[in-house]
Amino acid sequence: MYQDWLLRAPFAASLLYHGAPKLVAAQAMSGMLGLPVWLTILVGIAEVLAGIGIIAGGLLKTPLGTLATRLAGLAAAPVLLGAIVMVHAPRWSFVPTESHPLGGMEFQVTLLGIALFFLLTGGRSKEVDHG
Repeated sequence: MYQDWLLRAPFAASLLYHGAPKLVAAQAMSGMLGLPVWLTILVGIAEVLAGIGIIAGGLLKTPLGTLATRLAGLAAAPVLLGAIVMVHAPRWSFVPTESHPLGGMEFQVTLLGIALFFLLTGGRSKEVDHG
């Protein structure tokens, strides 16, 4: 019944953890990421709102909760695609290297899969009848 929190909690925590610094220290983060300040702020907003939406969607066991979850997945997916394409590709391993000081893309690919799950299902996967 509450299995969705096994995905919701770490997904939301990761988005909030990565989004908040982009809003608190946008100038410094934009320099580190090599992005314009406005884009850093936009990404931070999307990450924070997606994290909040995933939590709210889990707390609201109504159609509004499902909508919040889907919108959160929709907000997170392009951010994660951007991170994969602009920062982490083509390196797979998350271990930082000289060519990829922020590591590879395996973590972002995993988060993208979770974002797409939330977008497509609203966090409400169908029960499987094993009997």
